[in-house]
This record gives sequence, structure tokens and C-alpha cells, in this order.
Amino acid sequence: MDSNVLHQIALTLVPGIGPVNGKNLVSYCGNAANIFKTPKAKLLKIPGIGKKTIEAIANANKVFDKANSELEFIKKHNIQTLFYSESNYPQRLKQCADGPLLLYQKGAANLNPNKIIAIVGTRKASDYGKKMVATLVEGLKQYKATIISGLAYGIDFQAHKNAVENNTCNIGVLGHGLHIVYPAANKNLADKILNNGCLLSEFISGTKPDRENFPKRNRIVAGMADATIIVESALKGGAVITAYLAQGYNRDVFAIPGKTVDANSAGCNNLIKKNIAGLIENAEDLAYQLGWSLEKIDKKKAAQRTLLIALTNEEQHLYDLLKATETALSVDQLSLKSELTLSKTASTLLSLELQNIVAAIPGNRYILV
Repeated sequence: MDSNVLHQIALTLVPGIGPVNGKNLVSYCGNAANIFKTPKAKLLKIPGIGKKTIEAIANANKVFDKANSELEFIKKHNIQTLFYSESNYPQRLKQCADGPLLLYQKGAANLNPNKIIAIVGTRKASDYGKKMVATLVEGLKQYKATIISGLAYGIDFQAHKNAVENNTCNIGVLGHGLHIVYPAANKNLADKILNNGCLLSEFISGTKPDRENFPKRNRIVAGMADATIIVESALKGGAVITAYLAQGYNRDVFAIPGKTVDANSAGCNNLIKKNIAGLIENAEDLAYQLGWSLEKIDKKKAAQRTLLIALTNEEQHLYDLLKATETALSVDQLSLKSELTLSKTASTLLSLELQNIVAAIPGNRYILV
């Protein structure tokens, strides 16, 4: 096990290997360890892998020194590693081509819950913004939704704080290594998050909270969530970037509107105006848009339907998944859970819809009728 983790860490440290090339290498070589054993000539045949990358792999001695140090650090601090090809990796993030090769998790939160919502916004939150976050998080408690955010000042802090107060599982994604909490003023809150959540990072210990790290953090927040909610944001900023990242991942984006003269709401209002984000005011609005308000199923009727209708194997499989989860699921989620291709999942859902077995609802999700 240590050897596997060591090679996985080392792979992320090789210069020139990002998430896309790294996943490509693993796909061709089988696992991280094999990459370092594969002859140069064979590596050169892998699409996207050039001579510079191959030379960096061949001269990875310093990389392994660093990886060994990191292995000792994670053992000492009870940190779990999550490699993208393994079952403990966040399944939603696995759907994102640029998702990290490796994540470091401190805390025991479930990273694959039925519902997970990102709440992000300005670092200069107003009383209005804080109140809206508190209302949202309190309202989401009844739906047992996990909250994810970036543990920054302002709206992020408020989302984590309210989640802790409501005993709601929440995940703080960091733009640095797990050796520190930045900003330092959030250390006490980070400790409380660990009681019913976790801290997550793609960066090894010792990585400083440099400016370029935070857009990388934002893609994790967006990629892990079913939907991203923007609560107060200037016209440009990290929260707006996160909204566009979520849209690029084919995830739902929502925003809390504000006064047209309020600079803090300019980003939210603009996202709504451009139809990037749906307008919501509370958790009930979100639940309706995501189909959560339609979760109650007449189980007796559902049981009878399986006896009356002859379904194909694929149709039965999707039907069983929707029945088991008792919630609306997106095409992506159903594809992932069923291990069917996206196109096959979509065509099977269409067939079920024509048979009046499932219904499409807002947010590109499906429920049993």
C-alpha cells in the first residue's frame, strides 16, 4: 500500500505532468508505479506525452525524495490519499477531465453523498449576504445536503460556520497544503469542521497559499457539487470563476439576487441576466429546481409497476437506481452509477420517459413518476 501511494504522490510531482497527461499515463501503463518502469520508447507512443515529460519521469530521484517526505507527513497526521482511479475518489469529480490526480483528505466526511451543494461568494460579505447564507444552510439541513466551500473569508466562512452550527456535514477545500489553514483566523473553524466533515486539498504539505492555487481549488469545489450557489460577488472574482467552472462541468448554477446598485451583488445579478445562473431565494427554491421536492414515491405503485411492465436490462437497471436512491438523479449520475455510457443512459431514459415510468424535471434530472 505504501508503495502505491508513494508512486501516486511522485507522479503528481513530476514536472510537466498535469491531471490530463497523468490520467493518460495511468490508463496506458496500468498504475502509477508502472509509469516509472515503462521504457522510454513505449512512453513516447502514448498520445500527448513528449520527450520532455519522459525525461522528467526518467530523472525522478528528487521527486521520490519529496514523495517519501509527504508519505511520512500524511501518516503522522492521519491524512488519507484519494487517487482518481480508486473507489474512494469523489465520483462527481471523476467526471471532470481536469480533476486532480490525487487528493489529500483530513477528516472522515463522505465525499460521495446523495446531495452536495457548493456555496461561494465574496470575501467582503455584507450582513445581507451572511443572512442569506444562514437561511440557505438552515433550509438545506432537512434535505441532508453536504455543504462544500473554499474556507476563505466572507461567504465561504459563513457557509462553513452555519453548517457546523446546524451539525451539517461540510467540506473545506484548501488552496495550499494541509500543514496549515489559511487564512489563519479560520483555524478554529477548520478544527470544528473536522468533527462532522473534512478538509481537502490537492497540494502536498509545505505548499503555500499562492494566488495561482485558488482557481485550482475552485475547480474542485465546482466539480464535487451537484449545484453551485453564488451568494454575493463582484462582477469579477473567484466566485464568478467557480460559477463558470460549474457550468463547464454541466452542473447547475444558482445565484441569490441583490440590489442593482450593490457592487457585492453585481456578479450574481449578471450571472442571472446571462442565464448562467438560475435565480433562487431559499433552500426550497433550490430543492424545486433540483427535484428534491418530488422525492416522495408511492412505493406500492412502484412495486406493482415492475410486475406489469417488461423492461430491458438497461431500463430495469436505471429504474432500480432511481428507486433505491429515492431522489432525482442527473444523466451523469445515472451513467456513473449504472456504468452505462452517457449516450446509452440518455436513450434508455428517453425510452422510460415514453413509457411514463420516469419524468424529466428542472436541472436535467429524472425521477420516477
